[in-house]
Amino acid sequence: MLWRKLLVPLASLMLLLTASAGAGAAAASTGSLAGSSAEAAAADYGAPGPYATAVEVGAVTTLYYPRDIATSDRRHPVIVWGNGTFAFPVVYRELLLHWASQGFIVAAANTPQSNLGISMRAGIDLLTRRNADQASPFHDRVDLEHIGASGHSQGGAAAIVVGADPRIDTILPIQPGPLADIDNVHVPALLLAGQKDSIVFPFLVKAFYNDADHIPAIYGELRGADHLTVVGDPGPFAAPTTAWFKAHLMGDQTARAQFFGADCGICTDSGTWSDVRRNGLASQ
Repeated sequence: MLWRKLLVPLASLMLLLTASAGAGAAAASTGSLAGSSAEAAAADYGAPGPYATAVEVGAVTTLYYPRDIATSDRRHPVIVWGNGTFAFPVVYRELLLHWASQGFIVAAANTPQSNLGISMRAGIDLLTRRNADQASPFHDRVDLEHIGASGHSQGGAAAIVVGADPRIDTILPIQPGPLADIDNVHVPALLLAGQKDSIVFPFLVKAFYNDADHIPAIYGELRGADHLTVVGDPGPFAAPTTAWFKAHLMGDQTARAQFFGADCGICTDSGTWSDVRRNGLASQ
């Protein structure tokens, strides 16, 4: 099967990576429940964010989040994550911690078979309970009105599947596998491919984009990236994924300008992107 090609390289990488929590660039900054100066602290979305980070490994979900969330004076948006085949959240640790350092709570499904999206939805349910629990450090600090879905490979397909959930506000599938139907998605989508991906070929990701004419959709093909570029150090994937979620879940207008408007940032960055396409709804 196509997905079984991932087993050997991902298993090897899992042995090299650790599950310990890394720290973000600095301690959590202050702000209001409606917004925070931390959101606009760095125009370089690929740089570490202003929040120190923590990790909580559970039976179904691993949480990556701002370490001082209990004393934060704002609510933090959520990203639910799906892994590639035979992979676990630790494989994508650096990317998920990067998002947490930028102020997001990442609920990563622990399953190596995420395509149905069940465990990703369970992450939303978990954070809903934690947000309501007065004894939890997450109490009243989870922004359940702003939730995005992302994932890699099979998990990218799962992000499309989960995009049909009415609680989701945007999706960002990374090199998504083919077992999903984007016709069921009714939120904006950024579909990422790798120029040199020989497992999920770019034309497979373009097929999702071409079928997404009912939603604002953008296709981005990262120059030189293969299927495992996002694993470990996320490299060129860190900045655009962070900017997309900041635009849609935090209302960051600088980040939004990377994707929308006449001067769309990724549209002219030929050094990073080998192909960028925006459909009619995204171009308006």
